[in-house]
Amino acid sequence: MSRSAPQRIASLLPSATEIVCALGLEEALVGVTHECDYPPTVATKPRLTSSRISHETMSSAEIDHAVRSQLDGHGSIYDLDEELLRELAPDLILTQELCDVCAVSYQTVSRAARLLDAEVRVVSLEPNTVEDIFDTIRTVGQLTGRAREAERVVSQLAARLDALSARTIGATRPRTLLLEWLEPPFAPGHWVPEQIRFAGGDPSFGFMGAPSRTTTAEKIRAYDPEVIVLIPCGYYIADIFRALEKAALPEGWMDLTAVRRGQVWAVDATAYFSRPGPRVVRGAEILARILHPDRFGPPDEGEAVRVPPELMRVEARAQ
Repeated sequence: MSRSAPQRIASLLPSATEIVCALGLEEALVGVTHECDYPPTVATKPRLTSSRISHETMSSAEIDHAVRSQLDGHGSIYDLDEELLRELAPDLILTQELCDVCAVSYQTVSRAARLLDAEVRVVSLEPNTVEDIFDTIRTVGQLTGRAREAERVVSQLAARLDALSARTIGATRPRTLLLEWLEPPFAPGHWVPEQIRFAGGDPSFGFMGAPSRTTTAEKIRAYDPEVIVLIPCGYYIADIFRALEKAALPEGWMDLTAVRRGQVWAVDATAYFSRPGPRVVRGAEILARILHPDRFGPPDEGEAVRVPPELMRVEARAQ
C-alpha cells in the first residue's frame, strides 16, 4: 500500500463497525454512529450521527411517509456531528453511497471530510450481494493492514454458508417471504434472497442483488408464502412487535398459508438481515432453523419468535 495503515477510524456504518471489530481493530475506532451496537463494547465510543426519525414512537406507515418526504425534498433523515468529527481527527472514514435511508449521505461525509485539518481518506462501501459483503471485509482488511485476518474471516463465513447448503440438499424449499417493511410491504432485495437460498427456502419473491421494493397484497396472495419472516429494516424483535400494534397488513393476510399454519416469525432484522456485515451468515443459519427445524433444530427463542395471530391485523388499530 502507498499509504500507511490508519490509526484512527471513524465508522459511519454499523456494518463497517462490525467488520472493523471482526478484524481486531476496535481500539482504532474513534467514532461510530448512533446505531452501532455490536459488539456491545462499541456503545462507549463517541457517536457521530443522529436520526430525525424514531421507530420507537412512529408507525411503519408514518416512518415510510417521513422518509419519502425527506428524500423527495433532497434532504436527509440523518445528521452528522461535523464538529465532533473534526475533534476526533480520523485518518480513515468508512461510509456508503448505496442508500440514503441506511446512513448519512456520502455527500455530507465528503463535505465534512474536506474541512478536516489532517489528511483523511473517505471510503464508500457498497455491497449488494453476499460475495460483495465478503469483498467489503477484504477491502477494510487491505485498508487497515489486516488483509490476512480479513481472508481468515471470509473463509470461515463462507464455510458456514457451504455447510448450510450441504445440509439442505434434497429438502423441499418452502415458499418464503421475508418482509423488509410492514406498511407498505416491501419485498426483500440485495443479499436477503441469497440468505433464503442458503437456508433452504425459495428466494423467488425478492430481488437478488438489487434494492428491496414495495410489493402488493395481490402479489403476496398469488405467491401464498408457506413461511413469513418479518425483517423490517433496522428493527429488533421488540420493535417489530411494537410496530405490529399500529400496522395494517396487506389485504388477505390472514388467509395466507403461512399465517394459517402459524409460520409467521419475527427476528432481529438489524442484527442479522439489514446490515451487510459478518452476521448475515448467522441470519441465514437462523432462517434455516425456521425453515427446516427437522434438519437444524428449532430456532433459539432469543433469535426468532412466532408472531401470535392476535397481533396481526389487516386494518390499522384506532389511535
